[in-house]
Amino acid sequence: MSTTHVVVVMGVAGTGKTTVGPLLAARLGVPYAEGDDFHPQANIAKMSAGTPLTDDDRWPWLDAIGEWAHGRAGLGGVVSSSALKRSYRDRLRAAAPGLVFVHLTGDRALIEERMTQRKGHFMPTALLDSQFATLQPLGADEAGVDVDVAGTPAEIAERAAAALAARDH
Repeated sequence: MSTTHVVVVMGVAGTGKTTVGPLLAARLGVPYAEGDDFHPQANIAKMSAGTPLTDDDRWPWLDAIGEWAHGRAGLGGVVSSSALKRSYRDRLRAAAPGLVFVHLTGDRALIEERMTQRKGHFMPTALLDSQFATLQPLGADEAGVDVDVAGTPAEIAERAAAALAARDH
């Protein structure tokens, strides 16, 4: 299966964007970009200290992701980004209008449990509440699909690929 869509794997911290994203990209036969790699060092320092980012902190990060996505337009790609607010997704779409979102959703307790098992990640579980408070689910007018994060990463990637294929037909 291949796609010319650029897909943004989105959701709160701990939903598996960094794990599912590369698996989905492999299934779709396109490159993967880790959204966290687009953060300026100042953002990583803030999050590591348990300080939520402001919108002003996020704009350069979203613009960098949007630039990557724009460069992949018509070629396909998968990139991870929390993209929690509609305004963030609008900013990404302004740079790359054909974006399709895969919103990884799930039970808060499951997500927190997975976060506590992560090693070497800068996002503390203390910020999970602020992530859920900020989250604005995909609107009916936004190109995308919701995918539950229960199960193994391979199962989640399979569900995401199937949901994208169903959406395209």
